[in-house]
Amino acid sequence: MTKLKPATSAATVRTRRAYFDFKFGQLHVRTAFPTTGGFGEQVTLFCLHPARSSSRIFARFLPEIADVRSVYAPDLPGCGESDPAPNASVAAAADAISDLANDLRLRQIDVLGISDGAAVALELAAARNDIVRRVVVVGVPGVERLPRVMQQSVVMLSGRGPEQARHSIKAAVPNARFVDVADHAEDSFEANPKNLAAQIGAFLTGP
Repeated sequence: MTKLKPATSAATVRTRRAYFDFKFGQLHVRTAFPTTGGFGEQVTLFCLHPARSSSRIFARFLPEIADVRSVYAPDLPGCGESDPAPNASVAAAADAISDLANDLRLRQIDVLGISDGAAVALELAAARNDIVRRVVVVGVPGVERLPRVMQQSVVMLSGRGPEQARHSIKAAVPNARFVDVADHAEDSFEANPKNLAAQIGAFLTGP
């Protein structure tokens, strides 16, 4: 398995919360912005949380990963403070994130997803390959069938993860690089955000 090299230390960033419209109501979004004012900024990153959670899981991670890029962490529809979609599906959640990217008038984004959020990230990448540049998958996506995604990706899994899940992800994301992580990778976003941001940031800024 490949070990990612740490990126440079994060600069002080501004964080805030806001609401954005999507077709079924409003999405509550946590945001973080670098101090560069947009000059020389890397591709914007979207962070998608797992089911039965919210963007709060990224509260400590956002200031670390937003040293050189703007970051948006929405509460997925029906989670946290976001309005629900009539159809609580991965496709509906991906549509909501697509609406957010359109509302922000972003031409290119990177997407990070944890577990069920990773399923949404892959769905979005497959549907919007015109704007999704790179994908970060953390943990096993919570669906049986995954769309085929051709973007450059990194998959962060525990060495003890189900082998069948690994085969499924490898088939769906043929251009993925696999990285071994701690058994509780989801917890790392709160317990060790600086190290995780360095690893993920190295992939996002790499060639």
